[in-house]
Amino acid sequence: MSPAGLTGACTLGLDLGTSSAKAVVLDTGGTVLGQASAGYPVTSAAAGYAESDPGDWWAAVGTCARAAVAAAGGAAGTRVAGARPLAIGLSGQMHGLVMTAADGRALRPALLWADSRATGALGTYRQLPRAALDRLANPLAPGMTGPLLWWIAEHEPQVYAGARWALSPKDWLRARLTGEVRAEPSDASATLLYDVAGDRWDLEVMTALGLDAGLLAPLVPSAAVAGRLTAEAAAALGLPAGVPVAAGAGDTAAAALGSGIAARGIGQSGDLQLTVGTGAQVIRPLAQPANRAAAGVHLFRLASPDGWYQMGATLSAGLSLNWVREVLNATWDELYASAGPPGPADPLFVPHLSGERTPYCDPALRGSWTSLTLAADRASLLRSALEGAAFAIRDALDALLGDEHPASLRLAGGGTLAAGWRQLLADVLGVPLYAVDVPAASGRGAALLGAIASGRLGFEDCAGPLAPPSVLAAAPDPLRTAVYTERHGRFRQAVAALRWQEGPS
Repeated sequence: MSPAGLTGACTLGLDLGTSSAKAVVLDTGGTVLGQASAGYPVTSAAAGYAESDPGDWWAAVGTCARAAVAAAGGAAGTRVAGARPLAIGLSGQMHGLVMTAADGRALRPALLWADSRATGALGTYRQLPRAALDRLANPLAPGMTGPLLWWIAEHEPQVYAGARWALSPKDWLRARLTGEVRAEPSDASATLLYDVAGDRWDLEVMTALGLDAGLLAPLVPSAAVAGRLTAEAAAALGLPAGVPVAAGAGDTAAAALGSGIAARGIGQSGDLQLTVGTGAQVIRPLAQPANRAAAGVHLFRLASPDGWYQMGATLSAGLSLNWVREVLNATWDELYASAGPPGPADPLFVPHLSGERTPYCDPALRGSWTSLTLAADRASLLRSALEGAAFAIRDALDALLGDEHPASLRLAGGGTLAAGWRQLLADVLGVPLYAVDVPAASGRGAALLGAIASGRLGFEDCAGPLAPPSVLAAAPDPLRTAVYTERHGRFRQAVAALRWQEGPS
């Protein structure tokens, strides 16, 4: 369906991130009319724990939704276009777990993707038949929904026994908005409870793990209407009751839709996209599923009815950079200003402070500063932190592509806006970076799903006339790339030494 003539209508996208909720109001011509965000804490009661209170999520969603809609009303010059979204779409952090009662009430804090307490579940997963592991089509990670649910069953049996549903964060939010419990393929495929190629919950795996398949929500397509805004939720968001709510998508799939990469020349090297936030992801859309779990590469469903994407994922981007920034009492501006070619005495920083996914799939991996000398100073420590995060991204990209060398890489997400950081990434990765001008890609993708669910747009519009333009952000300097290639080799040696000391998981 063509977007022509529909610019007076708008939809609301709600993105439930790891540390903040974001709201984006988008007209069906692709223009952002208003956006806002509201933060909440991630708590860690013990080493390896990462939790959030869904009550904090709900309060933040209401705050940012009201603010974005108000901003949209001002941008549109009228309360009609700005304050009356025709539909709501959702996006959210992937892999986490919210245990709820039959009435949707969360029974405990949500367990998040960065949580590594469920390492014991991986041994149980490894005992599954080869055919079952092949159906899951993903490397084993303790922060995914399946291992986290196994941990709840083993260590909090009273919570498990009292639960009616085991939901992803975004699916919990939709249940709170509509009173309807559903799941959809893009998030479900990232749970280690899903037959990715068969596009269904893997009930055989649930049984083999000793888990109750009745905890899994019924599946609907990402762009389907999965419920309507209840009166209570409408009051919290400042919207009319009855607004249709799309099923939505996991944040990476929503970002692929929001940035225009999904379904546009699927499988071509120019459609590789890097998103940097709390973690970092390099993705490649595919027309057919291809299992590369042995290389530490993930395989998930896109938001569109047909299509998958491979992903190299690192935990060690903004999460580790923020730790360095706080420890060294530096602002984000100071951190990014330190970006530049390494000095002769620069240390090496290994950023794996909470384990790592691609390519290691090792929750026990830890970080370090190495090659420290008396010449090291605060600026070199900050610079090495950015370099270490870039090296982790390069490891993920190398695992994703194998021997391929991409012609370019699309850059999305709010964690790559600083020019010096972009240049360092280009030099480390050795490829030109083209920035997609859509800093709220997941929220924009969520809003587009709302427009598709309401019949105002089609998926072809999102990857065609509504796809945001990309511009050259940074081109690699061959001399600096050669320097970084040598340092990356030493970085890999440091990682190998750390794995030997800790013992690979």
